[in-house]
Amino acid sequence: MSDSAFSKPADMKAEMNGLFPTPILTGLLPGAEEVNRSLKQIILEKERTSASTQHSNLGGWQSTWDFPEWGGDALHYMLESAKKLANRVTTRRDGKPVSIDWKVTCWANVNRSGQGNEFHTHPGAFWSGSYYVEDGGIGQDPSLGGEFEIQDPRGAAPVMYAPELSIGGAAGASMGAAESLSPRAGMLIMFPSWLQHGVRPYGGERERISIAFNLRL
Repeated sequence: MSDSAFSKPADMKAEMNGLFPTPILTGLLPGAEEVNRSLKQIILEKERTSASTQHSNLGGWQSTWDFPEWGGDALHYMLESAKKLANRVTTRRDGKPVSIDWKVTCWANVNRSGQGNEFHTHPGAFWSGSYYVEDGGIGQDPSLGGEFEIQDPRGAAPVMYAPELSIGGAAGASMGAAESLSPRAGMLIMFPSWLQHGVRPYGGERERISIAFNLRL
């Protein structure tokens, strides 16, 4: 190439590959309306008769972790559906499918106005999830808050040098920050248990009722 060929930078073609993905599963449970009617009654009755535990909850009520023992058929159906989903998206390291009899830890949450959950992880599990029995009106009015919030697992490292810059593409804007999901009744969210997550304060006047669970070996 002549010297003049080096006078302008090349317009290179390149592929951007998103490596090390963080899987977040979201879906609506079939038959959720009937399931939620049953679960709402069971959970609110338990709230009336039992004191709250204290873990990540900032206010609100959280049950003990033995919910499967008193959640009835509706809870069993939801959890078995979540376990079936987990088996569909989990493989061995060599890519071969698995069929795991997941052990479950599960509890109920009731948040009212101003209440939420601080960021936390779920040690000792592979998958964790949240199922929404009552969204408190968030599904119709997202301004009520109560979003499920997920922190970038890389922490603040991506924004420590040049916080005003981002990498182009759909996922670039949240590097070193957080993403949020607005729940709706019947929605199930499932995610790796090591992922930092929390719940923004809810600003509505109704109950926001969710079920949290861990799937472990």
